[in-house]
Amino acid sequence: MSNTLFRTKKIEQSIQDTEEPEHALKKSLSALDLTVFGVGVIIGTGIFVLTGTVAKNNAGPAVALAFVVAGVVCALAALCYAEFASTVPVAGSAYTFSYASLGELPAWIIGWDLVLEFALGTAVVAVGWSGYIASLLDNAGWHLPAALSGREGADGFGFDILAAALVLVLTGILVVGTKLSARVTTVVVAIKVTVVLVVIIAGAFFVKGDNYDPFVPKAKPVEAGSGLDSPLIQLMFGWAPSNFGVMGIFTAASVVFFAFIGFDVVATAAEETKNPQRDMPRGILGSLLICTTLYVAVSVVVTGMQHYTELSVDAPLADAFKATGHPWYAGFISFGAAVGLTTVCMILLLGQTRVFFAMSRDGLLPRFFSHVHPRFRTPHRPTILLGVIIAIVAGFTSLSELAELVNIGTLFAFVVVAVGVIILRRTRPDLPRAFRTPLVPILPIVSVAASLWLMLNLPAETWLRFAIWMALGFLVYFLYGRSHSRLARDKKAAETP
Repeated sequence: MSNTLFRTKKIEQSIQDTEEPEHALKKSLSALDLTVFGVGVIIGTGIFVLTGTVAKNNAGPAVALAFVVAGVVCALAALCYAEFASTVPVAGSAYTFSYASLGELPAWIIGWDLVLEFALGTAVVAVGWSGYIASLLDNAGWHLPAALSGREGADGFGFDILAAALVLVLTGILVVGTKLSARVTTVVVAIKVTVVLVVIIAGAFFVKGDNYDPFVPKAKPVEAGSGLDSPLIQLMFGWAPSNFGVMGIFTAASVVFFAFIGFDVVATAAEETKNPQRDMPRGILGSLLICTTLYVAVSVVVTGMQHYTELSVDAPLADAFKATGHPWYAGFISFGAAVGLTTVCMILLLGQTRVFFAMSRDGLLPRFFSHVHPRFRTPHRPTILLGVIIAIVAGFTSLSELAELVNIGTLFAFVVVAVGVIILRRTRPDLPRAFRTPLVPILPIVSVAASLWLMLNLPAETWLRFAIWMALGFLVYFLYGRSHSRLARDKKAAETP
């Protein structure tokens, strides 16, 4: 049985599959498109919300260093992703990479994990977008009925029509084509980055040096039940995470990592890239560098504008400008946040449909979903199916669930991809690699350790939810995926006289 569970799919076969007319995606993306996608999905609620939350509760002004730590962890993983995406330019990201290096079962586990992560991410970000739009409409004097804005009405029932409508519109755009998606994303990202730059430049004039004192506040233990106390760390290392102090920076890094979730979505578009060997590394690393720089700059400015103890948790950037007597910027920032979340939803949805498409093409999910649209050359069937499901989920998802979006799945994917780079270097040293991860196996090992470290900082409830979803995934694989796998069918056909 172990031979079938860990059977790998040859890279040559994966690439050959992309050339079959009914399963081939249109190649239309450039390095700029990929970079825009990366920036579009990374810059979201993290830069507008988490900065104040983590500064006030975990690290003080040293939140800038927490962003650096999280950025370094992502950069280590990005170097591994860049090698895989340029060597195996096939839709599916970590799922496809795992299939080529670790085997079918690990690939299924990663694919199953990513489908949930992207689906939940799309739904809750759509709800966040709806909240910003409803707020802007309220400011303009237009009020949506409570039952249509996700807020409970008199009967205790509410459907967030704005969130659902956003997902359905983005689904239509993705069906028409990724190039159109890239154009829409380019415009939206330009607006979003402009807002962020205005925050940085304008806010710099209101920075006071006294607000940085102390830059690294004195350490104190994390309060039990805060969601950040990790029994795993206490069990394994004999100590708990702390707020503030040097260790508080690492605790904060495990939180602000949420702000970086999504850069790996760029790798899911490898098959639709004109020159993936050259452009994938540029898109992945370029978008990560841009966003890390912006995150650090914003955190430095906002903690300089207002003392970290006084920062708002819900809207730290907007409220910091209000505190300095410039309320006009608050509406401007809210507009930027609403616009920014649009691209986050679109690209998370794109990433999910590409993973689903790749899994169905391999037979691990029904192959009905592996056919592309005859005109648009996009995976329209999984896009429509998942879009409708996510729209329904978003309509009934409460805003409080936004805080429950966890990063454990992404970190787990980072671990698998880093291990895969080491294995593929040993098993297929002959493969042409347009981009090579430096210092193999040292750098991938460091990437694994860094990702595991942040995973251990997550609360036990997160691990429990992750284990339940994985157990369900194992059940689906053994009941359907294992027997319907394309590799299994090909082997059976070869053995049949």
